[in-house]
Amino acid sequence: MKERITPVGRPSLLRHTNALTILGVLRKVGSCSRADLVRATGMSAPTVTNVVDSLLADDLVLPLGEGESSGGRPPDMIRFKAERGCLLAVQITSRELTFLLTDLGGRQLEQSKVPLAARRTDPESVCQSIDLEMKRLLRQRKLARKQLVCLIVGVPAIANVDEGLVLSISTMDHWRSVPLRSLLARTIKCHIVIENDTNLAALGERYRGAAQNQQTFQLIDIGDNVSAGIVLDGKLHHGAQWSAGEIGYLRLPNVVRKQPALHEFGELEGLLTFSGILRRWRELGGKGGGRAPADAVEVLDRARSGDSRARRILARQSRMVADIIVNCSLILNPELMLLGGEIGTHPALLDAVGKELERCEFAVPRIAAATLGESAVTWGAIAMGLEVIPTLLLPLSQT
Repeated sequence: MKERITPVGRPSLLRHTNALTILGVLRKVGSCSRADLVRATGMSAPTVTNVVDSLLADDLVLPLGEGESSGGRPPDMIRFKAERGCLLAVQITSRELTFLLTDLGGRQLEQSKVPLAARRTDPESVCQSIDLEMKRLLRQRKLARKQLVCLIVGVPAIANVDEGLVLSISTMDHWRSVPLRSLLARTIKCHIVIENDTNLAALGERYRGAAQNQQTFQLIDIGDNVSAGIVLDGKLHHGAQWSAGEIGYLRLPNVVRKQPALHEFGELEGLLTFSGILRRWRELGGKGGGRAPADAVEVLDRARSGDSRARRILARQSRMVADIIVNCSLILNPELMLLGGEIGTHPALLDAVGKELERCEFAVPRIAAATLGESAVTWGAIAMGLEVIPTLLLPLSQT
């Protein structure tokens, strides 16, 4: 590893920086010796020893005993103690709550779903459901509540991450300007993050899906809704008013002219999504008869099989998606454009969009299907939690 240059500052700040650096190395490489940490960080052996002793005292690292010798005294091995605490990811939709519990290294411990069909879905009721399921999952793993280090919640809405505010969820009761983080913090005592679900899905694909090692890419999710998650230089891009990626409100020439309205669905969502595809099928019905498709996925399946009506719908859908990709690419010029959701990942749409884009001469990124499916949001939430836990485990005031 390259030598790390440590900034000069107050002794407490220097100790904190050193501790974060060593903790970061241990989380990345797994078990290693103190000599390995000296080589990896460029710190002196006494400094590494002092920091490791402090981390041992804080129960953040675990001694493993002697490792293999390369000729001299066997080294004492240590590792990050990921089992010391846990992270909880929650995805909120109008249908259900999805939970993923991991240790501090991202290893899955538990997962569950709580259907909302027979429950109230106002913010207070949803927060109560989250609290109850969180307690159940912790009990199941014999974890104390204080071991929950971070809760990350994905919502199908614009979210002000700084304030923990959900601006609007049109498909659920009373979800306008909801201080979700404050509501959850009444009963859940840990660091809480509220984030847009598609943004988290993009992080999930980068963490363990189709965008691994990608620094600049965009995920376009097409299913019940249309939205995008944008990653620039390895970081989520939210925009000045947290609305970056709300492509359901895009205005396409000769297709969409409606002005965006915060508490209404975007016009593209009425065209590209499940409901839009089925509506178009009915509009093109004519006198043909025959069995109606069960859902929009079946329409795309029929297009692959040569059904003329389905192929007309596919042609229109692929042109709109290709227009969106070209417009976004001309502005952001990403390395990769992922298509997600049941519509976005359908092979018929992917192939048709690829053919549409063949006519473009520049600024067209590589197109690929997202791979994590429904788990992308919760794994993206865990990835976000893993980024913040070093500073949560080692607050500056502690060193």
